[in-house]
Amino acid sequence: MRMSELSRLSGVSVTTIKYYLREGLLPPGRQLSATQAEYDGNHLRRLRLIRALTGVRGLSVSTAREVLGALAEHTGDTHRLLGLTLGSIGPVEDSAEDSAERAEVEALIGELGWDVHTSAPARATLAETLGSLRGLGVPLDQGALVPYARLAERTAALDLDQLDGIDDPLELAERALLLTVLLEPALMALRRMAQENESARRHGDGRR
Repeated sequence: MRMSELSRLSGVSVTTIKYYLREGLLPPGRQLSATQAEYDGNHLRRLRLIRALTGVRGLSVSTAREVLGALAEHTGDTHRLLGLTLGSIGPVEDSAEDSAERAEVEALIGELGWDVHTSAPARATLAETLGSLRGLGVPLDQGALVPYARLAERTAALDLDQLDGIDDPLELAERALLLTVLLEPALMALRRMAQENESARRHGDGRR
C-alpha cells in the first residue's frame, strides 16, 4: 500500500507517519522509485502500536522508540514482550531508595509467591502509596493487602485470557496495551458501583 492508504487505515496523518519514519519509530517501506515507497501489514500494526504507546500509554516519542527497540529484541519472548509493553518491566533498573514500605512490598511479593521483575515500576508505586497512607494515619499492613492482591490475580488471569490465540507480536502488544490501559477506568467504575451497592446492603434502608 502507498503512504496515503497506510494513513487512512491507521488513522495516523501522513505528516505524522513521515515524522515517525525520520525518528526511526517506523521502518522504511520498500522503495518503488526515488519518491515512492510501498508499505505492508507490518507497518500498519507497528503504527497502531506506536499510536497506542504515545497516545494511550502517554509515552514520549523517544521513550516509545526505546520500548519498540526492546520489543524487537524480545519478539520470541511473550512474557518479556508484555512486560515491556505494559510498563510492568522498566527499560532500566529501578533506582528507588530503600524504605520500610519497600521492605513491606518485597515481603508481600514473597508471601504471594509472585514472579515480579526487579525493575517493575509497580513496586515503587505500591511502596509510595503505603507511605502516603501511613502519613495520613491510615496504615495498611501486609496482611490487609493480601485479599486485594488475590483479587488482582483473578483480574490478571481474565486480562491474559483476552490475548489467547494472538500470535503476531505487534498485534499482541497493541491488544494488551489497549485492554489494560483503556479498561482500567471501567474497572474503577465497577469498583465504585460495587462499593455503593455494598454500602446500600449494609447501611441502606431501601431508599434510592
